[in-house]
Amino acid sequence: MSEQIDLLLTGGTVVTMDHAGTILVDGAVAVHNGAIVAVGPSAALSERYHPNEMIDCHGCALIPGLINGHAHVPMSLLRGMVADQQLDVWLFGYMFPVESQFVDAEFVYVGTLLSCAEMLRGGTTTFVDMYYFEEEVARAADEAGMRAICGQTVMRLPTPDAASFDEGLERSRRFIEQWHGHERIIPTVAPHAPYTCTDRIYREASALCAEFGVPLVTHLAETAREVEESIAEREVTPIRYAKRVGAFDVPCIAAHCVHATEDDIRLLREAGAGAVPCPTSNLKLASGIAPYKRLIDSGVKVGLGTDGPASNDDQDMFTEIQLAALLPKGISGDPTVVPAREAFALATCWGAKAVHLDHLVGSLEVGKRADLAVVQLAHLHSAPRYTYSPDAIYSHLVYSARAADVRDVVVDGRILVRNQHLVSLDEADILHRSQQIAARIDAFLARRERNLLAKILAIGGVQQDEIFEIQVKARLDVDAAALVARLINAPGVQITKTSERTQYDTYFLFSNGERIRIREDHRSDPGARPQPKYTITLIASGERGELPSAIVLSRGRYTAPADHTVRFYREYFQPDQIAEREKRRRRWRILYKEHDFAINFDNFGTDTAPNLYLEIKSRTWSRRDAEHRAALMGELLAIAGVAENALLKQEYIDL
Repeated sequence: MSEQIDLLLTGGTVVTMDHAGTILVDGAVAVHNGAIVAVGPSAALSERYHPNEMIDCHGCALIPGLINGHAHVPMSLLRGMVADQQLDVWLFGYMFPVESQFVDAEFVYVGTLLSCAEMLRGGTTTFVDMYYFEEEVARAADEAGMRAICGQTVMRLPTPDAASFDEGLERSRRFIEQWHGHERIIPTVAPHAPYTCTDRIYREASALCAEFGVPLVTHLAETAREVEESIAEREVTPIRYAKRVGAFDVPCIAAHCVHATEDDIRLLREAGAGAVPCPTSNLKLASGIAPYKRLIDSGVKVGLGTDGPASNDDQDMFTEIQLAALLPKGISGDPTVVPAREAFALATCWGAKAVHLDHLVGSLEVGKRADLAVVQLAHLHSAPRYTYSPDAIYSHLVYSARAADVRDVVVDGRILVRNQHLVSLDEADILHRSQQIAARIDAFLARRERNLLAKILAIGGVQQDEIFEIQVKARLDVDAAALVARLINAPGVQITKTSERTQYDTYFLFSNGERIRIREDHRSDPGARPQPKYTITLIASGERGELPSAIVLSRGRYTAPADHTVRFYREYFQPDQIAEREKRRRRWRILYKEHDFAINFDNFGTDTAPNLYLEIKSRTWSRRDAEHRAALMGELLAIAGVAENALLKQEYIDL
């Protein structure tokens, strides 16, 4: 008598991805209670089992469900928002500002639904996520019927769901407690990366993972710059740092590992950590090409991921598999490296090991969960087929197959995609809700891109200066020192502070009259700060009023610490023109008739060929006070003995 089961998939080419690499040309997979109960020839299993439902897989490949080992799935809502930028511009100029404005529970839930729909349609059944409001990722993945490792992001910086990393770690604990023990969802904590975290974050995250028996998710060695800065600041690579702070004391899933050194690779292997490069994202962000062959040959557990849809821009694991096969060939000149079978393993059986789920998924074997996909092979782009070698199927799957070829998807024995139609999700509703959120973001970006103030505010730390600036400049001759001495030593002039410095200014000039100045300020006076100070100032266009002996500018000035490179700001702001100035400055802050002034003695030349200027400057919030200070400037000029024809009512950049 035949045995009753839930589901029988029959008649396809079964690519088991088991240890022996078993392939059944006319094979079948029997499923009951969410698990695989038999894999074998179609005739034998059809005779042995009586299924509640049967799926005919003739002309198809029956494969393990694909494993997306690293993703930020809610970021599907940011797909196509910005492209062709350096990683720091992409991240700090666009992603972080937009996320701080728009990422909330609804954003994460809808974005995850969109990603789950896309992944399921492409044969992905398991994903590893790292994002915010991770309980919403878990909720959406559960509703979709997918299998997921959901990592609650923690950083030392404020995040959309936590004002501090302490709060982030507490949120992680609550999330893990809420979802721990779920049959398909594994909740965990994800310290973002060494460059955004602290020792304490990693150690406490590792302890939390150990307490609940869940893997730790993090980014490691994604860019060459990240590795260089880690060595400069910590004297170790990001991967060795991760080991030092306990990330490898528990099962670890390390995303990217693009710039892993030989020592790093050894550390990953010894720790049993999973390394998950993301080929498309790593290429698009110009992060580099991971050392796939070295990782594989060294015995590291290697998988593949898509990364976030904002940097990929899709979640098509077939593309990642193909790139994992092609890239090593292209850079090595050896067409035999990472053959199709190995590339396919990166998203199936090897990928399962990399995310520490190989006891459950990754291959079609008795006892494992029934996570599988049916891939149609009878398409123009995958025809004809050769069967003289069983391994030929890997070439079809890696070099010809597309995500759109996936016909049916099963997770935990439940059919989630049938004949290319989503069963567990409402595709039309998801698309509608996604576009509604995108429309709000689009309007925000449209306003911001036309407004330099909005762009500079988006990157944080900005303070507005006084809105009235009164200034005058005079070109000085060889008697400059005597002139300045008369001024600062005059009765009624009280010196409050002195300094000496060299300033390197880069100006971004815009057609609307606005300017951005990036200043590198090196103090050289005794007792001054040893490190240079970097600031960025937006000088908005404003009213210009000529007064006797001075110029009054009414405008907005917004200043912030310049904690990015000039290259970052150039690519972020995209100025119409760029100009540079270098000067040596002696400054006296003075009080004259109870008003504060800055007296600057500036040299744009050299000691042997000086190009000297005197600048008197003051700022205030009051127009009436600005007019009074302009009159006082006239008195100071008279004290110094500056001739009328030496005055320059311009800024240095305009000279």
